[in-house]
Amino acid sequence: MTPRTYFLDGEEVDVLDLKTLLITRGISVPDEIVAHFGQTHRLAPTSHPFACNCLLLPGRIPAHMFHIGPAADFSLAVNQAGRPCLTYRGAVVTEVDFPPATSFYEQRTSRGFPFQMMAVLQGLDVVSFPYLWPCQFALGGSPCQFCYQGNITLAMKQAGQPLPPNPSPEDVAEAVEHCVRNENIHDVQLTGGSEVDAGRGELALATKVLAAIGRRVGLESVPGEIYLYTSAPKDPAAVDEVFAAGADRVAYDLNIWDERIFETVCPGIARHIGRAQQLRAVEYAATKHGPNKVCSAFVIGLEPVESLLAGAEYVAQRGVVPLFSIWMPHHRPVLGSTAAPGLDYYRRARRGFLDLFQKYKLKPPGASGLNVCMCRDLVTHCTDT
Repeated sequence: MTPRTYFLDGEEVDVLDLKTLLITRGISVPDEIVAHFGQTHRLAPTSHPFACNCLLLPGRIPAHMFHIGPAADFSLAVNQAGRPCLTYRGAVVTEVDFPPATSFYEQRTSRGFPFQMMAVLQGLDVVSFPYLWPCQFALGGSPCQFCYQGNITLAMKQAGQPLPPNPSPEDVAEAVEHCVRNENIHDVQLTGGSEVDAGRGELALATKVLAAIGRRVGLESVPGEIYLYTSAPKDPAAVDEVFAAGADRVAYDLNIWDERIFETVCPGIARHIGRAQQLRAVEYAATKHGPNKVCSAFVIGLEPVESLLAGAEYVAQRGVVPLFSIWMPHHRPVLGSTAAPGLDYYRRARRGFLDLFQKYKLKPPGASGLNVCMCRDLVTHCTDT
């Protein structure tokens, strides 16, 4: 499928370029757009602290909407047909859409825990639990520079503020049950903060969550997959318990392949886990559980494209799916900069990842795309990019 093309500042761009630009540059979401479409679509006010808004580009490609105010090059407007459209410096680029309205964020568990404090809906069909427990490295003063949740945790600790309560496994299971019964959910994504010994911490907690989902709704009731993002454990075999408990995939995120940059940007992970332990965990899980059962996210835009693709090929050769997660520069500087690379960088990276998917017969998770990750978009919309 050949994506449609558009012209911005005289440069031809395709729909995946548009997604990249929206994620890396941000957008203005006027209040009148939220008022116009917020009742019929999944579109929260920009002041909402837990909003995870996305728009749908042509081809139903989701793109995260990070509101940076009226100075943004990209904005939203309503055309004469009453349809939402994306504009660039005041000129209409294309019509867009939003996911349908949901009552998800209004729900609470039976013990009163708000859904919006533990989960977000991503794209069209994924419920994501992005921070089920706090990151020990952030609490110790060493969060990854690009990590929003970790840096918020550190800021709260430094300000002497109490951290938000953690949901219980039963809370998570109730939210999953709601999604299975009331939302068009395909996949469940579980993530917690990094811990020094993931085997005794993160993986043990995830196993309890999976057991609770199994008791309450049945793992087989999830239409797609349940995948867990976790740190690499000291004992690589510790991952076996979460596969046995029902996880369909596990992701050990390498984030950055260039070790010098990795040590600077991810100081806690580099110091307490390290690249050697990460690779042992990745290779064990891939060998034991087979191709496409393990993933590893790379934060796209933080290292030279050559080292990025070298890292992606290293894991792809072992049957591990490299994930294309685009850096969002809006949260805070990384390596002292909030400037994302140019489109040529992302185009080279896209071609490289797609080649790896095809060469090694790799299948990214998901039935449709995610707000920031571009793997499914590459496979579905970019076979000739």
